[in-house]
Formats: sequence, structure tokens, C-alpha cells
Amino acid sequence: MTSPVGPLSGLRVLDLTRVLAGPTCTQMLGDLGAEVIKIERPEAGDDTRGFAPPFWPETKESAYFIGVNRNKKSVTVDIAKPEGQALILKLLESSDILAENFKVGALAKYGLGYEQLKDRFPRLIYCSITGFGQTGPYAPRPGYDALIQAMGGIMSLTGEPNGSPQKAGVPVADLFAGLYGCIGILAALNHRHATGQGQQIDIGMLDTHVAWLANQGMNYLSTGENPPRLGNQHPNISPYQEYPTKDGYLILAVGNDPTFERFCKSFGQEHLLADERFATNPNRVANRDLVTQTLTPLMKTKTTTEWVAALEALKIGCGPINTLKDVFADPHVQARNMTLEMHHGSGATVKVIANPVKLSATPPTYRSAPPVLGEHTDAVLSGILGMSAVEIDTLRAKGVL
Repeated sequence: MTSPVGPLSGLRVLDLTRVLAGPTCTQMLGDLGAEVIKIERPEAGDDTRGFAPPFWPETKESAYFIGVNRNKKSVTVDIAKPEGQALILKLLESSDILAENFKVGALAKYGLGYEQLKDRFPRLIYCSITGFGQTGPYAPRPGYDALIQAMGGIMSLTGEPNGSPQKAGVPVADLFAGLYGCIGILAALNHRHATGQGQQIDIGMLDTHVAWLANQGMNYLSTGENPPRLGNQHPNISPYQEYPTKDGYLILAVGNDPTFERFCKSFGQEHLLADERFATNPNRVANRDLVTQTLTPLMKTKTTTEWVAALEALKIGCGPINTLKDVFADPHVQARNMTLEMHHGSGATVKVIANPVKLSATPPTYRSAPPVLGEHTDAVLSGILGMSAVEIDTLRAKGVL
């Protein structure tokens, strides 16, 4: 464990998010030093506590929940009750950021919408993460990762050419929305530092999804043509795909013509360099099926390990297609300290994926494991709001906590 410092230390985040997009955002803030107070429903908590199996061994928490909720204090408050709303307002008096991912307009029913809070808390940074943003014809709709992947176009680009559209194997729409939300918060903090004024950050999952269509989005805008599904092939570079080897598969990534020339001369394929169809990357892209058919027999002559060694020696991009067991056993992943163990409130030790941001002066810190539901309710209400044990017990008896 490192010391509880970080570039965002001293900031307090009131976290009204749940599931994945919002918690991804607030965990990043927590890793960077902010105090994150996670508001959860009494008894039920964040939905993802029950997204299982698997549960983490010796705990009642899902692995899903543990993955995005470290460095947070869990406080149970029923915001549907007036007393719960009053507690949130009191906590906002000392909070810098409110993060939420309720449906558009839902928090306004409890007096906690941005328009209701902005004058009372002018320095407050209010980050809203929803499926479709605060405006537009789809704003009232709920947002789900697979739905956004479908509507955002990525499924039309993913999968084999003659197969069905495919979503990514992890919920990328949620994750990108959370990270864009964090970027927006950091920008708003800088603005507040200069002006003293807070603002609302409006993150729509569909917006962020469109934003990371990247080269494929630009391919469409420049041609007006829908890019086809290419399986594991690259739309703009060839050869850049998986190839079968003697004992498995390999990703071969030849990024430019000099690299292709080096590949051909090193593995007995010099004759391809005299063939116009192989001479330049645009020509190889135009003849991608021929490139695949031509190189496949060659790639089958060595094992994956043999190819990786030979290609790396020539500084040609390549890599095995790892299972997750392979990933977490990889010596480079281990050298980069991408997993860590934390002591959980249940008494168990949990292993989590580390923060990938490497800061030389103020690195991420890992101060507390993902919390047990309501683990910090009494400490926060007494420590921050100065409430007595009797007051807390009274609210708990009413079902507010």
C-alpha cells in the first residue's frame, strides 16, 4: 500500500453512480487521490453487487463489483425519502463533485437535479452519465452497453465478413463513457480553479461511442460507404491480422512498406516484392484476400513461439493471442504491476486490476478495498456531518439508511 496522497487529494466526490460507466469514472478519481463517498440504496446497494457468479471467494461481493469500486466509502441513503435528500444536500456542502448516472430527470424528482443545485452550490461540478445525454430525441431512453454498441456502429464492424454482427467481449461502451466522464471532470476542475465556477458535464454513452469510431468513422465520412466487417483484419493496413501457425494463432502487424519488405526478404518471399499487388500498402489492402491466402501457408511452418522470436528480432509487430490466464501470467504485465491484492472488509484478500496511469510524482494510490454495503455510513455521517449515534440510529430505524 502507498501513502494516501495523489493529484486529486483534498477533493470530495459524492458518487450517485452504479453498475459500470459511472463507477469506472469515480474509481479513477479515487485512485488519483479524491475521497469518494458512494451513495447506495439501503439493503440492495449497487446492482452489480449481485452480478454473479462469480462471487469473490469468501465474500458476498461479485467480482464485477469489486473491479470498479475500490477507494470508495459506502454510505447507504434512501434518496426517495425527504430525510435522505436532506443528507445528500448536507454532504454537498463539503463536496466538490457529484457524479450520477440516473435517467434524465430522475434526480430532479428528489430535488437533486443540476438546475436545482447549481445556484445553491455554484462551485459544484456535476457529472451526468446517461445512455443518450441530456438532450435529443433519445434522451429519455435507458442506456445499456450492448444497445449502445449496436446503435453506435461498432457491432456492424465486428465479426467475420459472412457472420453475424458481434459486440466486443467487454462492455466498452460503458468503460469509454466513464473515462470520458473523468476527462470532463478534470477539465471542469481546471476551469473552476481559474474562475471559481462549477458546471454540468453531460456524457451520453452514444456520443462517446461515436467519438471512438476513429479510423472507421473517418473511413465512412470520407467515402460515404459503410465499412464491411473484416474479422481480425485491419481496414487500412495489410497484412495486419491473425494467422494460423503450426500450433495456434499469431497476430502479424506489418505497419508499412519497409517492414513488409523486411518480412519478405527474411522469410523467402522476395518474389512478392516484384508483384504490383503486394508492392505497396494500398495495393495490399485492395488485394487483402490474396495477401491472406499467400502468407497463410508460410505462417503455418513455425510455431507461435518460433514466429514471435523471429519477428521480434526483426522488429516486426507480432504477438500471441492470449487467454486471460496468459495475460495475467505475462512477465511484462507482471513487471508493470497490473494486479494487486487488497484487504477486504469481509476479512478476505481480493485481487484487483491496477490503474494503468503511471505518474512519476503522484502515482495512483490504493487506500481501501471495494467496500461492504454501508461499511462507512456511520463514520461519514458522524465524521463529516457531525451526527450523533442516536440521530444515525433513528434514521436507520426509519429505513433512511
